[in-house]
Amino acid sequence: MNEEERPRAPGRAGEAGARPEEASASSAEAPAGPVEPATIELTPALLEALLFVAERPLHRREIAQLAGVDRATVDACLGDLEVELAGRGLRLLLDGDRVELATAPEASVLVGRYLGVDALRLSPAALETLAIVAYRQPITRAGIERIRGVDSSSALRSLLHRRLVVELGRAELPGRPYLYGTGFEFLERFGLTSLAELPPLDPDVAARLAEEGIAPVGVEALGDEAAGDEAAGDE
Repeated sequence: MNEEERPRAPGRAGEAGARPEEASASSAEAPAGPVEPATIELTPALLEALLFVAERPLHRREIAQLAGVDRATVDACLGDLEVELAGRGLRLLLDGDRVELATAPEASVLVGRYLGVDALRLSPAALETLAIVAYRQPITRAGIERIRGVDSSSALRSLLHRRLVVELGRAELPGRPYLYGTGFEFLERFGLTSLAELPPLDPDVAARLAEEGIAPVGVEALGDEAAGDEAAGDE
């Protein structure tokens, strides 16, 4: 048997006697560990660009994962961006853990004309219901009706349709009723950057509700500019 006919001993990749294709196969089969994304130096400008292209509100932890930074860095950058946007045509909206960019309230007339959006009109019943939700959230429909003293299903449906009120989940109560609160549409419509900017309640209203064991709510605080001629069928 000559040298060409002598069988070769199996070899490992990188050792003498191993064929090129065997070495390549061994390398391909080697398990690769998870590749961590490179950390990006998050700046207000980069954060503004990310929020601008986002098609939905982003969670702070989501931004942290995308940039490969910690939550504290995201919070600090959001604060810087909020300051930089003051006086410009955009505002940073904060709703708990979620953030979003929106047009400034003073641009609403011009932007509304371009988009063909009519001014917000709410009936007194819908405005009252919205105020209760804004100041008392999260709250069930039964809670709203206990405060108002009348059926509020029609007004609540109207607010849900306009996305001024959103479902936040279900209460740990018999029947698991829905819990309602406000969303980004509410902040945008009323020119607020967060719920912390809700105006204070009338002291008499707050005191009366406190006596009844109900968290303070208020109707007057949302202003008369949203009152209008919505369907008279609302309770």
